[in-house]
Amino acid sequence: MPLVAPGDIPAAFGLLTRLPVRVDTLRATARGAAAAWAWPLVGAVVGGCVWAVGAASHSAGLDPEAAGVLALATGIILTGAMHEDGLADCADGFWGGWDRARRLAIMKDSQIGTYGVIALILTLFLRWLALNTLLTGGAGPLSFIAIGALSRAPMAVLMAALPNARGAGLSASVGRPRGQTAALGVGLAVCLGVPGLGWGIFGAGLCVLVAGGAVALIARSKIGGQTGDVLGAVQQISEMVLLLLISTGAKGFQ
Repeated sequence: MPLVAPGDIPAAFGLLTRLPVRVDTLRATARGAAAAWAWPLVGAVVGGCVWAVGAASHSAGLDPEAAGVLALATGIILTGAMHEDGLADCADGFWGGWDRARRLAIMKDSQIGTYGVIALILTLFLRWLALNTLLTGGAGPLSFIAIGALSRAPMAVLMAALPNARGAGLSASVGRPRGQTAALGVGLAVCLGVPGLGWGIFGAGLCVLVAGGAVALIARSKIGGQTGDVLGAVQQISEMVLLLLISTGAKGFQ
């Protein structure tokens, strides 16, 4: 199977967003996780849209707090809240279950519990605060593109590094990408991130590595591998960390 195929990009958008992208279902299914290299590109587009709505709202006279809400909502709507759902399911399952089987059962349950609610409230609040700061400071689209791209790269890496914990579900049906596919995705994310972060890409990459590594260790300890929920959780944690890092105006960021 070739490393890159023409249908990988629309397949990635069809999987990770609610955008009306025409996807060749048969080819996309046959490629499966081989299209994971394109996930950072999806993140870049979502990040650009988040910036566009937030900046336009702020320029139109809205307070940065309200503009931040609209920007945050944009990303959630474009992705169908699938990553937020994964984070909530992981929080409920990892800390609400007493063994692997029970944790996986809780994660599959459509109802949300206390841990999931708390995780969503805390992460949404922190992301919103960071967005307020970025919009007030006049951060450009390249920074948001970098955040979107870099926060999707760990998904493919975890998918390649950890076995599927359940053997069923979206992650299992997609399969596991090869190491070269995950590496290509990381390289693409870095290329998309450099214009907005400059030398700060190294600090951002280190933070994503630590955040992704922490999620991977917890997932392996709690359920023995990864699921689609774990991939959503690592995206959310990585995005939150990047937003907070860049909004602080850390030295080296443009």
